[in-house]
Amino acid sequence: MRSILLAFAAALALTLPAKADDVTVAVTAIVEHPALDAARNGVRDALAAAGYKEGENLKFVFESAQGNPATAAQIARQFAGDGPNVIVPISTPSAQAVVSSTRDIPVVFTAVSDPLGAQLVKNMDKPGGNVTGLSDMSPVGEHIALIKEILPDVKTIGYLYNSGEANSVSLLAALKAEAEKAGITIVESAATKSAEVQGAARALVGRADAIYIPTDNTIISALEGAVAVAEESKLPLFTADTDSVSRGSIAALGFNYYDVGKQTGEIVVRVLKGENPGDIAVKTAAGSDLVINKAAAAKMGVTLPESVVSRANKVIE
Repeated sequence: MRSILLAFAAALALTLPAKADDVTVAVTAIVEHPALDAARNGVRDALAAAGYKEGENLKFVFESAQGNPATAAQIARQFAGDGPNVIVPISTPSAQAVVSSTRDIPVVFTAVSDPLGAQLVKNMDKPGGNVTGLSDMSPVGEHIALIKEILPDVKTIGYLYNSGEANSVSLLAALKAEAEKAGITIVESAATKSAEVQGAARALVGRADAIYIPTDNTIISALEGAVAVAEESKLPLFTADTDSVSRGSIAALGFNYYDVGKQTGEIVVRVLKGENPGDIAVKTAAGSDLVINKAAAAKMGVTLPESVVSRANKVIE
C-alpha cells in the first residue's frame, strides 16, 4: 500500500503547478530611469502572461548598478554565482558585464543598440553560446528628418552623450552618416557621469541649433539638467526615447520601452521552455511611436508644425 501511495504522490507532483520560486529570472540595469524601468516591467508582464508569476512559480530578482560600471560587474558576478534560470541585462553596460561573467547561464539582453559593436554576439542570426536578446537600434535617419521638419533651418545638431558607452558611440557613427545626407553637421559634447551632463549641455550653447540625446543611460538619468540649459538658452532639445518627452524634451520618435520589455520577455519564455539562446536570432525591437511635448517646445521657443502634431501618437500639452 505504501508503495502505491508513493507512486501516486510522485505522479501527482508532475501534474501540479510549479511551486513558488521554481524558476528564477534575474534582471539588472545600469541605472533606473523611466525607459529602462518600463522595459523591466514589460519583461515581468510577459512572463506572467506565459504563466510565470511571482509568488506562484517565479522568483523575479532585480538589481540596479546605479550608473556605476564597477557595480554592474559586481552584480553580474553575483548573478553568475547564484545560478538563476535566465539573466536579463537591460542596457549595453549591464549586458557586457553579464556576458563577461558567465558562459553557462542563459542570457537575454535588451535595450542594446549595437550587440555586434558591443561584442555581445558575433552573429545576429546565429548568436551561438548562451546569449541572445533584443536590439533597440534607433531609427536615426527618421530622427534627423523629424528635427528638420520641426526646425527647417537647422544646420548643426549637438550630440550629448557618454563617450564611454559603446551604445552611444555606435549611434554617433550612424547619426553622422544620416546627418551628412541632410547637410547637417553633428557637434559632440561628452559627459562620462551624470554630474557632468548639465555642463556638457551648456557647452553646446552657441555651437548648435538643437540638441539631440540618444538612448544613453548616463545622459537620460540626468536629463533634467540638460533640459534646464535648453529652456534657459532657447536651444531645442530632442531625445531618442519617448519616455523622456514627458520629462522635458520637445519630441521623440522611438520605441515604447514597455513593449520592448514585453518582446524581450517573450524570448525569455522561449528559453525557459527549453530553447537554446544561442539558436535564437537576435531581434530588433518592433514599433515606433511619435511623442511630442507642446509645453517644452514653447519654453524652448519652438512652434510645432501641424504636420507633426496631427500624426503624433501622444501629445503632452
